[in-house]
Amino acid sequence: MTRLRYEKGSHMREYYVYIMTNHSRTLYTGVTNNLERRVYEHKTKAVDGFTKRYKVNKLVYFESTNDVMAAIEREKEIKGWVRRKKVSLIHSFNPTWEDLSLEWMSSPLLSF
Repeated sequence: MTRLRYEKGSHMREYYVYIMTNHSRTLYTGVTNNLERRVYEHKTKAVDGFTKRYKVNKLVYFESTNDVMAAIEREKEIKGWVRRKKVSLIHSFNPTWEDLSLEWMSSPLLSF
């Protein structure tokens, strides 16, 4: 698993494990093969569930791999962690908890 800069429009098959949050820092961990599309779905509340209910709309962490099974296992691993460990992971990658998707979410041409 690598923590890479997200490259919009990348054509390689990649899988992402990501963590999103809201104004009260509720955490949600997920896995996807299209980070941009999935974050957009969270932000627009397109899918019913946890993130819609708790208004989780801020991407604070992600990592990528070319191995789908590794991504699924990593998601399960992170979901099993205590909150303190998840917060530490986010802080090591994004100490100010900035929304990592703001640059590409503000683009008028979202390519999914």
